[in-house]
Amino acid sequence: MSFRVELPQTFTQRVTELGEGEYLAGMWVCSGSPAAAEIAAASGMQWVLIDAEHSPIGLETTTSLLRAMNGYPATPVVRVPVNDQVLIKQYLDLGAQNLLVPMIDTPADAEAAVRSVYYPPRGVRGVGSALARASRWNAVPNYLARAEELVSLTVQIESATAVDNAAEIAAVDGIDAVFVGPSDLAASMGLLGQQTHPDVTDAVLRTFDAVKAAGKLVGVNAFDGEQARKYLDAGASFVLVGADVGLMMNGARAWAETWVRG
Repeated sequence: MSFRVELPQTFTQRVTELGEGEYLAGMWVCSGSPAAAEIAAASGMQWVLIDAEHSPIGLETTTSLLRAMNGYPATPVVRVPVNDQVLIKQYLDLGAQNLLVPMIDTPADAEAAVRSVYYPPRGVRGVGSALARASRWNAVPNYLARAEELVSLTVQIESATAVDNAAEIAAVDGIDAVFVGPSDLAASMGLLGQQTHPDVTDAVLRTFDAVKAAGKLVGVNAFDGEQARKYLDAGASFVLVGADVGLMMNGARAWAETWVRG
């Protein structure tokens, strides 16, 4: 008798099941440490973003982090480094069910991401699932036929251009959710390092309105607690509120201030 494996809910499925006023709170894993990823997944946070864009996390490390998180209730999402067809195929095949694709500025960028995520005829994802962790090496029944329901695609809006195109980006078929990145958005607006500037906040909220009007899910990055609450009150369904490296540095600094003399 062959062993059958069922994959967990996708990030999109989990967010879609939220009730009125509910949201998913998450954190980043940027260190590349499997121990940090497992701690994050076991902490009670509802989702964890593995960052392969701004961190030294490659394909093999991502695989290790996903394995470390397996079996915990937190949903892992992987931010790929770039909107690239070959890389997206590799991240999907290593078992990343939930992808976040950064720097989506136009509907054409969004359409390219969708094509990369789906098998033909909808997309151009190469077929290698029998050799890959994605299907658990063919232990997931009918993986190829069911692949569309087993993966989710979130795209990141993080520039003034993308804000202007938010409605059209969100309307692209195959985009499940939109994640707003205030840091790069602020930089693109000439407000580098001023993520909570009123103009940046206004741009984020305008993006929320455009995405929700398109019937798609929207979330945001907000390490400032007051700002995070403001965005949740405005209808964000998911939020990132911290990172493993930030927690460690803040804790280490606090200890140093307490114990280091001279």
